[in-house]
Amino acid sequence: MKTIFLTLSALLMVSLTTLNESPKQKLQNLSGTFSDVQAVDWGHGTFGKRTFTFEKGYWTLQFVLSFDPAQTQKIFTFRTEGNFEVLKPSEAVEGAYEAVFYEDQKRVTLHMDNPEIIEGFGFTTCGLEVDIEKDISNVGCSFWKSVAQCAEDHDLMKLDNKGHLYFGQRPEDNDMCTADRRPTSLTVPVEKINL
Repeated sequence: MKTIFLTLSALLMVSLTTLNESPKQKLQNLSGTFSDVQAVDWGHGTFGKRTFTFEKGYWTLQFVLSFDPAQTQKIFTFRTEGNFEVLKPSEAVEGAYEAVFYEDQKRVTLHMDNPEIIEGFGFTTCGLEVDIEKDISNVGCSFWKSVAQCAEDHDLMKLDNKGHLYFGQRPEDNDMCTADRRPTSLTVPVEKINL
């Protein structure tokens, strides 16, 4: 009986601690996997799907871009990971926080061998092979700079009362390497998924 009481007390304390977390703490303490429910219109006839994982201040991202919403015509997959830090409330977006995502590694996988598509996405000089992931951390590729040139992604984060997670709207050139490049609006949210 005593053991059950202690267990219930511990669970209650954890629940109360979670309830008392500030919005900033909730973001910093995110745990689990968040993903687009379906591929999102990324513009220029492409559709992207993001899958994020968070655990103890560490994050990963897998981004798949395709020519169709069902993602049967994949163009490339990009993966990155590192620590992240939630900063101050955003002055541009109510309820959002400024954040920095550190990128320790960057990897890309090309899924198409069409020369025009490869050239159009700036992959010609990247030395990519179809369906083989390449670590581009040291050299960069297309619109991804090397880690030495860009190890930080200055973004926004917002968690709503339904648990949906929002990030900033990325610029066309994908450059959010410095604080002055931080977005001023949000994208559609990703939702927590059970794996």
